[in-house]
Amino acid sequence: MMALDWLVVTLAQAGGGGAGAPAAGGGAGGVAGGVGGVSLRELFVQSFDLFSVLLIVGSIYAVTVIVRCAMEVRAVNILPDESERRIRQHLRDGRVDELRDWVERDGGFVSRVVRAALAAPGGTRSAGREAAELAASEECGRWFRAIDPLNVVGNLGPLLGLAGTVWGMIIAFAALGQAGGQATPAALSSGIAKALFHTLLGLMLAVPSLLAFGFYRARVDRLCTRAMVLSAELVAMLPLREDGGKDSGA
Repeated sequence: MMALDWLVVTLAQAGGGGAGAPAAGGGAGGVAGGVGGVSLRELFVQSFDLFSVLLIVGSIYAVTVIVRCAMEVRAVNILPDESERRIRQHLRDGRVDELRDWVERDGGFVSRVVRAALAAPGGTRSAGREAAELAASEECGRWFRAIDPLNVVGNLGPLLGLAGTVWGMIIAFAALGQAGGQATPAALSSGIAKALFHTLLGLMLAVPSLLAFGFYRARVDRLCTRAMVLSAELVAMLPLREDGGKDSGA
């Protein structure tokens, strides 16, 4: 508030000369009490514009993504125990046809990787391993892309808030210029407060989004790493032909 009072007094002195200095000083003290009594709701209504709409839309989108991640980014979807159990059982019993049917119907990480290994051209172990690696990379990228919007929103929020603040400051000082520098400190400080409110909205959007992104990124990394290790183990157990042409399951 001291910096804001100094700015208001300086602008008033520049516009109205020395005679306006005492009035500006008295007005600055009144502004401090007036701003302290303004609620955030009133300030939001007064500063509502296009940037506020964009920040509100971004907040709704961020909440939607967070809720979707809460439902999807879970071990039961990325690495279900049923997938590993069924694949191991089919491999142990030597039921390759049932294994193919299961991985075609199952949507788990491990099943997708095993499906790619079984469908590799040539049916050799090296081809299956390469196909499995590509499938595993694709699955990891798919899950990381699911949470990436939170990172985008979290980084754009402060920028939108800053843009709204700059725009509000331009309007405030343009109004001061049109008034010939005779704008009251109360009106000027009110315009500055409205402009800075956009920065607050941007930060309120960015902080929860980045916190949620960091939380889900750690979860995806942990589950995907575990799934890749398990997939490599199961692919090594598949009855694929060796590169020399011999069937390893014979």
